[in-house]
Amino acid sequence: MGPVHRPTAGQLRRFFAAAISGIVAAGIFIGIADLLARFFAPASSPLIALGNSVIELAPPAVQDVAISIFGSSNKLVLVLGMGIGGAVLAAGIGLLARRRLGLACGTFAAVAAVLLATVVSRPETSLSDLVPTALGAVSGVAALVVLIRASGSSASGSPAESSAPGASEPSQRNSVGEEDERPSRRMFLTLTAAGTVAAAASLSLGRSVGAFTRTAGATISELVLPSPAVRAAAIPAEAVVDIDGVEPFITPNDEFYRIDTALAVPELTPQEWSLRIHGLVEEEVTLDMPQLLDLPLEEHHITLTCVSNPVGGDLLGTATWLGYPVRELLAQARPLPEADMVLSRSVDGFTASTPLEALTDSRDSLLAIGMNGDPLPAEHGFPARLVVPGLYGYVSATKWVIELEVTRFDQDTAYWTDRGWDEKAPVLVSSRIDVPGSLQEVDSGDVVIAGSAWSQQEGIEKVEVRIDDGEWQEAEMAAEVSADTWRQWRYVYADADSGRHSVTVRATNAAGETQTDERRDPIPNAATGQHRIEFRVS
Repeated sequence: MGPVHRPTAGQLRRFFAAAISGIVAAGIFIGIADLLARFFAPASSPLIALGNSVIELAPPAVQDVAISIFGSSNKLVLVLGMGIGGAVLAAGIGLLARRRLGLACGTFAAVAAVLLATVVSRPETSLSDLVPTALGAVSGVAALVVLIRASGSSASGSPAESSAPGASEPSQRNSVGEEDERPSRRMFLTLTAAGTVAAAASLSLGRSVGAFTRTAGATISELVLPSPAVRAAAIPAEAVVDIDGVEPFITPNDEFYRIDTALAVPELTPQEWSLRIHGLVEEEVTLDMPQLLDLPLEEHHITLTCVSNPVGGDLLGTATWLGYPVRELLAQARPLPEADMVLSRSVDGFTASTPLEALTDSRDSLLAIGMNGDPLPAEHGFPARLVVPGLYGYVSATKWVIELEVTRFDQDTAYWTDRGWDEKAPVLVSSRIDVPGSLQEVDSGDVVIAGSAWSQQEGIEKVEVRIDDGEWQEAEMAAEVSADTWRQWRYVYADADSGRHSVTVRATNAAGETQTDERRDPIPNAATGQHRIEFRVS
């Protein structure tokens, strides 16, 4: 066996310097592109465009797992994952540049070309939106060349590595060599630090970070909502069980769940917004924001539910929505007799397929512009979205909506139905225990158990609980606000014995349908089963 050649300290130093050079160059590329993207469409940022494409192309099973594990943080996790993957790729390009700088620059440019193609493929971008990625790529390649040369990692700048194979570095360096290396190393460290700061500053000011940190912009605050022609009924005190730990009846805007496919919130101003109704209709209708604001708007309390909500989960909320009945808009367009579906489209290209009947019957389906007394928050669809009671959001709650195409289920499909989800998705009767919390320890004596139940369009008739797998006991119901909102309930477990206990809940709606105990995954049409928790009495 021949001698084992261990890398010298100098070789290791150049190895890591090359990897760092690639990462910093990539950071400059993405940072500058992201910063410049603030002046263009949201999807002009290569990071956002890539993330949106990953979301669209990811298999449904992967998306389901991501939502179930990370909930509304799934997009942030995606961005972090792309960052880690990008850093590994960039380090590899930097190591390639040690031997073949030209090939490394070509590889960098090829990656940039893929990102350029991704940006231009987005439905909300135009050719001008390629500018940020193109300028960022030029900056990144230039940074890679400068850093590699300054590090002495390139083949031309590394005499030791251009020697014959197996040659070892001299054990002693002459004084001239040491004096030459120190300024070079200082220059590399200085350039690396400057590049890192530039990349970090660009990203912090850029569009991607802003997508997770910005709140409603100035255009939202400038939109003045008119008084509703039909006001929502006042919520009576009897509709609230008033127990700490039970979710409030009306969910605050900043606590309302958010599940959608938009990595960056679309920026659509009221002046830019319009809604087009077309397809299988007798007359095409177009509506802009001034026209919408002049219509007699209605206000309704409606609970929305995500199909990905697990049994006992929190992917639902109730808000007071302000908008105009969709049935009135469709009545103007006059759908043809053969139509049975409306394909709604968001400004970012997302689509949802809603049964035409759900938008034309007597339910309070709205083209909404207000939420809990304020204009829609940006992340909840500003300036306009759909709100349809009784259907899961993926077929009904299109945000940033700009188009309603009247069509047929056998002719068109939508984003989630293309991925195998149910076409019509009616909300199932469900219930949840809020108090006590799972595995919580409570004081001995009377134990209050409370939560919410929902069955939009039908309404909740009763809720029952079962302690330690005993007999079902009927809970005390709070007053019902409407069939389209959740209903709170409570049950007192009197003189609870010390030790560990379990409690299970089930609801029955006004149509007589009782929540099943059969456990089922969310896809293709919502999770089923009865919520059960365990708690301990001290």
